Amino acid sequence: MKKKLMMALGLVQGLAAFDATAADILKLPEPQKDGGIPLMEAITRRKTTREFSAKKIDDQMLSDILYAAWGISHDGKRTIPTARNLQDMQVYVVKADGTFLYDGESNTLNPVSDKDLRSYFNKQEFMSDAPLTLLFTGKDPKYAPMHAGSAYQNVALYTAGCGLNNVVRGMFDKEGIAQELGIPAEEVLISQTIGWPYM
Repeated sequence: MKKKLMMALGLVQGLAAFDATAADILKLPEPQKDGGIPLMEAITRRKTTREFSAKKIDDQMLSDILYAAWGISHDGKRTIPTARNLQDMQVYVVKADGTFLYDGESNTLNPVSDKDLRSYFNKQEFMSDAPLTLLFTGKDPKYAPMHAGSAYQNVALYTAGCGLNNVVRGMFDKEGIAQELGIPAEEVLISQTIGWPYM
């Protein structure tokens, strides 16, 4: 009960800066939980690549990415371990058409801003065309960074298996994006940018 209350409060806090309605919530397709390449092959292929085309990531692939990062796998558990099963992290989805807070229980994206906030992550030239950035936030200074690390590693293994590029970055405007989202800057942990290579 306490865990769900904390998650609900986090959602309300994130939505404070943007007047969204229930109709604005985007229901994602069910994540595809089978298939893919063998785990050891994904581990071998996993790498950081700083090159992103502007090609969009479709909703099915976005659903799969978010499931890998922070979805619900079984018995109310996350797809990553969390210390003492706190499940106190938040994952924001930053795209050209707005920023959204991911809800793993309902597999939905809840809008928090209708602005293109990708400029807060564009401190390096290779970011100019990137279609998707995940922003990991959390309150607990001891455990939240560990949870984010588990989440972005899952995503990196997923991208390795489907031909997407990814890079984990701390070089972005943390204060600016925190102000836009209405959260304390110290809760902003790390970002992970994902996109297709240039063809």
